[in-house]
Amino acid sequence: MDFDKMKDLPIRFHYSTLPFDGSRDYVEELYQQYQSDPALVSDDWQALFALLDADNTQISSNAPTDESLQVNPLDNLAAFKQSAVLRLINAYRVRGHQQADIDPIGTLSRPDVPDLDPAFHHLTDADMDTSYHTGSLFAPDMLPLHEIIDRIRKIYTGSIGAEYMHIVSTRKKRWIQQRLETNINPTVQSKQKKIQLLELLTAAEGLERYLNTRYVGQKRFSLEGGESMIPLLDELLQHSGRQGVKEIVLGMAHRGRLNVLINTMGKAPDELFREFEGKKEINYGSGDVKYHMGFSSDIKTDGGPLHLALAFNPSHLEVIDPVVIGAVKARQYRCNDDAHETVLPVLIHGDASFSGQGVVMETLNMSLTRGFHTGGTIHLIHNNQIGFTTSNPMDARSTPYCTDVAKMVEAPIFHVNGDDPEAVIFVTRLALDYRKQFKCDVVVDMICYRRHGHSEADEPSVTQPVMYSLIASIPTTRESYARKLQAENIVDAETVKSLQDTYHDKIHSGKVVALNILQHAKHPYIVDWSKYRNKDN
Repeated sequence: MDFDKMKDLPIRFHYSTLPFDGSRDYVEELYQQYQSDPALVSDDWQALFALLDADNTQISSNAPTDESLQVNPLDNLAAFKQSAVLRLINAYRVRGHQQADIDPIGTLSRPDVPDLDPAFHHLTDADMDTSYHTGSLFAPDMLPLHEIIDRIRKIYTGSIGAEYMHIVSTRKKRWIQQRLETNINPTVQSKQKKIQLLELLTAAEGLERYLNTRYVGQKRFSLEGGESMIPLLDELLQHSGRQGVKEIVLGMAHRGRLNVLINTMGKAPDELFREFEGKKEINYGSGDVKYHMGFSSDIKTDGGPLHLALAFNPSHLEVIDPVVIGAVKARQYRCNDDAHETVLPVLIHGDASFSGQGVVMETLNMSLTRGFHTGGTIHLIHNNQIGFTTSNPMDARSTPYCTDVAKMVEAPIFHVNGDDPEAVIFVTRLALDYRKQFKCDVVVDMICYRRHGHSEADEPSVTQPVMYSLIASIPTTRESYARKLQAENIVDAETVKSLQDTYHDKIHSGKVVALNILQHAKHPYIVDWSKYRNKDN
């Protein structure tokens, strides 16, 4: 490779000054990587090396005259445009999440991102029908520019905003790119699955409305505004079961906990009603409030029974995180799960607490150490965009996202619009598959909203009048999704009403309403605690 002649190449790179002086070995190594697999180097280097290899540059180490270095101006322009296309693709991978449609109420600031504009890269309307190489994009080798732009906008600025380019490992980044870029429209294809999604959203909304009517003004820290968490958890259980997971330990705070207990864990509604009415037996549990209670159950999955344990939770946000990780580590040790395949930790966080509580960073910091590694935690952020009465991110943290602390362990972060339940399902599967493949933490940031106050005794429009005027004007996630399925001729209005009535009747009966609950499952590692209950010593 002739470095002196490389300096004369007619390419201007926006992102770097090529380090030829004193870095020949480095560039030579990059070139060798490019020759074995172009995807191993960045798009800028791909463009440069492609130009080096092109016949029109006529570069060789023994070129006899300067005339051999002459380049046709039209070829020069074509090479420049090709390089610009590759830079545009890379810009969407790096910064597309900043323009993604991830906020269901539209209050999240989407900053202007100049390098997502083709004009920033000197690509004009006249170039839109010209075909270019797609480089490392998972797409046909050649596409018209307008198709390339349409493709990367759908992938990176739709209902999912993916942050993964901070990861050092090329293998991990390419794995994520393959999954994202081969699923341009991440939708659920099965009619049966779509109806089940609607059924789960109906359950999530139906429980809150029932409790609001029956126990007016009582604290329950409702899930309303974030109902997609229930289908998310259902998909997490079923997909992890198919992967061979046998136990999940779940930690979460008070927000939406009652909904998870009833619609995911399989707690009997009648038991919850007794707690609301103060009718619990004197020797039942710890005497703690109902939205701190733990539970365990067994779930039927395609991969076999799955034991699900929800850890009891104190009022102090996020302090349960290391407790869950420790419980998982102990269970993995007990069942000789050295590969971290059968016991999975899952933590549900609030947006304010994830960025605000130091124990989150401390837990992340220990996640890859030999003594505390569990094969990766699935972090689910119930991001309702408000911490008690603080809704302006500039007053809550010093980073663009509440999830930025997770970058310290190079965890991929998938921001997803909570009002798009099909996209929520997609990123749930993606997160589980990534964790299984690489044994690392993954973050799913489900951006939603809080339809009512911090608790049912608060009136949020006093402190957040603009936000809550917007929230009052939008339909619920269930309503939006029901309309979508009606437009697709999958359900009709009668079916939608029937799902609501059926759930109301079930919840009113007090019997278990959660799907796929196994009453008498056998598990080789289940501990019989009955002999220790209600014993003084």
